[in-house]
Amino acid sequence: MFKNKILLITGGTGSFGNAVLRNFLNTDIQEIRIFSRDELKQDDMRKKYNNDKVKFYLGDVRDINSLDDAIKGVDYIFHAAALKQVPSCEFYPMQAVQTNIIGTENVLNVAIKYRVKNVIVLSTDKAVYPINAMGISKAMMEKVAVAKSRNVRDNETVICCTRYGNVMASRGSVIPLFIDQIRKDKEITITDPNMTRFMMSLDDAVDLVMFAFKNGKNGDIFVQKAPAATVGLLANTLKNMLGKPEHKINVIGTRHGEKLYETLLTREEMVHAVDMGEYFRIPADNRGLNYGKFFEEGEVIVEITDYHSHNTKRLDEEELKSMLLNLREIKEDLEEFNKNKEI
Repeated sequence: MFKNKILLITGGTGSFGNAVLRNFLNTDIQEIRIFSRDELKQDDMRKKYNNDKVKFYLGDVRDINSLDDAIKGVDYIFHAAALKQVPSCEFYPMQAVQTNIIGTENVLNVAIKYRVKNVIVLSTDKAVYPINAMGISKAMMEKVAVAKSRNVRDNETVICCTRYGNVMASRGSVIPLFIDQIRKDKEITITDPNMTRFMMSLDDAVDLVMFAFKNGKNGDIFVQKAPAATVGLLANTLKNMLGKPEHKINVIGTRHGEKLYETLLTREEMVHAVDMGEYFRIPADNRGLNYGKFFEEGEVIVEITDYHSHNTKRLDEEELKSMLLNLREIKEDLEEFNKNKEI
């Protein structure tokens, strides 16, 4: 499928970009382009992978001119570039607008211009019923992607979205933080131990993108059915795995912009969602630009609920431990922790 093809990953120096490289470098893909604004991380990746298939493009999705050279000649795009931290987006919401919304429109405009075959836009569960600036900007990003998809044919450019829950051990996630706090003998800080979050690995994230790539039609949004765990269980499981069952936990209370649970599909989306086994597909609303069909014709919503981290499969400690032990990042952290403990 990717034989002799060129793939571009925006925000490619992040956790997702690294996961894609690990999965694709040994295939018959022709070239993988890493587009990002961080030259240091690009240099680190260049040294780490040392592979002629990987090409680096310095630029910013906010700057449409910097995207032009990077996208010209590309077959497929995984659009991962985003501001993802809730606090920074709360303090600087217009920065989230510039990157997550306008930056996405720039990527899509240039992709359509050069007839890129497929663009997969990466979103988040925080875009569903958003209560913080990051989630709001991601929700608008999805709307931009779906709106753009209405104006292109499937034989020109296919634009789809994927929505993620908590990607375990990704940069900035809570798992590396908890491990670091245990390693440094600091209290584990938890906002609310009863908070639930979807649990998926970076490889799951890549699998979801690939599923969307193979099965998507213009305007589709894809969601993986994922299990969930409470934050309290996650902290206790890591304590036990690191041999520190008595390590102290400090409950600090829910922070601004946080939810008790995250939602991957709204009630309204569940009405139209197509169950595809491990995944849900939410087809785009393609009633055209006929305002009457949107605002004058309604539909009866059947008795159905959202799909969220409180009502999905709940992991127990052994199941969560098994998931954690399958993560390359966790294995490395555990090895380093145990090595330092022996010294």
